[in-house]
Amino acid sequence: MSYERGWKAINLEMQPEIPRTEYISNLRYIRLVSGLDPEDPEQAEEAWRRAYQAMDFDFMWLTFGRPLEPGRRSWMGTAQFAENPAAPPRPHFDAYQSVQEVLETDPLEEYGLPDLEATATQFQTMLDNQRRQCPDAVVPGGIYNTVFTWCILAYGWEMFLEAAVTDPVRFDEILEQYTLISERDIAAWLRTDMPLFLCHDDIVWTQGPVFHPDWYRRHIIPRYERLWAPIKEQGLKVLFCSDGNYEPLVDDLVAVGADGFIFEPLVSLERLAEKYGQSHVLIGNMDCRILMRGPQAAIRAEVERCWRVAQKCPGYFYAVGNHIPYNVPVENVAYYMEEIAAHRRR
Repeated sequence: MSYERGWKAINLEMQPEIPRTEYISNLRYIRLVSGLDPEDPEQAEEAWRRAYQAMDFDFMWLTFGRPLEPGRRSWMGTAQFAENPAAPPRPHFDAYQSVQEVLETDPLEEYGLPDLEATATQFQTMLDNQRRQCPDAVVPGGIYNTVFTWCILAYGWEMFLEAAVTDPVRFDEILEQYTLISERDIAAWLRTDMPLFLCHDDIVWTQGPVFHPDWYRRHIIPRYERLWAPIKEQGLKVLFCSDGNYEPLVDDLVAVGADGFIFEPLVSLERLAEKYGQSHVLIGNMDCRILMRGPQAAIRAEVERCWRVAQKCPGYFYAVGNHIPYNVPVENVAYYMEEIAAHRRR
């Protein structure tokens, strides 16, 4: 691991070795590479520390996903992404029973505004804990529910989409209240010693934007500019992350201050590298479906695809787009890690 390598890449300094990170919940691989059991409370922290060291991380994901408490939250059903899930599966549940009920919601009354000092203390503790576990990597501050994701969590997709188009004016007022909650969380992060900021917001589906791009330009993108302004004023960079294909909105995100992107293979690495490879950080794009299916030749070809792009992109970090879940064969994960190690040199 190398903080220096990660930090130079964040600041677009070309280096001999390509930096890397990973988002992994494949506990079989963690056991293999650490020799410890990450499900054993007495071994878990050391198991992950050894695994991060073995994978040679230069950047470590960190965001805070504020829970929707004490108010209502919908649940779209449970997808299993861990081998031994901590909680039993839960069926679909709509906390709001009608569009009118959604439009009458008052997020600040429902969920409250976070306490600034207590939240700042909480965030500094999160940073310190992550740095202890992954001491030689760049660890950002960040939030998971920025503007758009709040609505998915609170209302579920169907109620969210219908309410947003039924009364756009009222729904914009609702978005504003969620933005105020995120604004408070960002103010708290700015009281920590975070070196940069990771902004996550799942704004699209696999096929692309769920609304016309102009809807985002009216209701979402300007709020990002406002939320990121105090971060930029402190000289800190902002990395944006979303699942799905948000490529149609990348230019808009750049225009309001995004310094880099974390993205799945649904976004074209090649096109982003051509346009922004010299000016922005690019993290990810390795296709987990190829790791799942194999064979080894296909995994090697996928690593080589990203390696070729990384030759000209000083801010590129290797990573699987989204993450490596429990059901990827451990031998495929191990082979992928070997190929990454073999393709670190530019």
